[in-house]
Amino acid sequence: MGTSAKTLERIASFTVDHTKLQKGMYISRVDGDVVTYDMRMKWPNQGDYLSYGALHTFEHLFATYARNSEYRDGVIYVGPMGCRTGFYLLVRGLSQQQAIDLVRESFAFIAQFEGEIPGSREEECGNYLEHDLPGARAVAEEMCAILAGWTPADLSYDR
Repeated sequence: MGTSAKTLERIASFTVDHTKLQKGMYISRVDGDVVTYDMRMKWPNQGDYLSYGALHTFEHLFATYARNSEYRDGVIYVGPMGCRTGFYLLVRGLSQQQAIDLVRESFAFIAQFEGEIPGSREEECGNYLEHDLPGARAVAEEMCAILAGWTPADLSYDR
């Protein structure tokens, strides 16, 4: 016998009003000592989404930078949202300001990245042909401007 949606609890990310959600960085949830950040890079439901190639390249560069940064021991996960409007960053042991700094640094790295995309060879990646560095760089550049003045007070969805 299968489970229906009627028997499942609504998860926290579905309680956020996506009709009001703006581009930025937000605390999505806190589970014990793990904080999930929502990096919203596209306006939800407006027809403009991260292309698959740009999203894939962004993922490789974001994860590589974050896991090589001074905050690497606190980085648990970096990954895209299925709706292609942003990314999640899960961390442990970082202050809110450190998380903002990590995201800003990561996005600045992506905006200026040149060369071979880390992990983009056939033996390293399950879809190595689908990358878009110019697309990833453009999104990162836009997000750098959006997050330039971001503070811990801006991390609430209700900002």
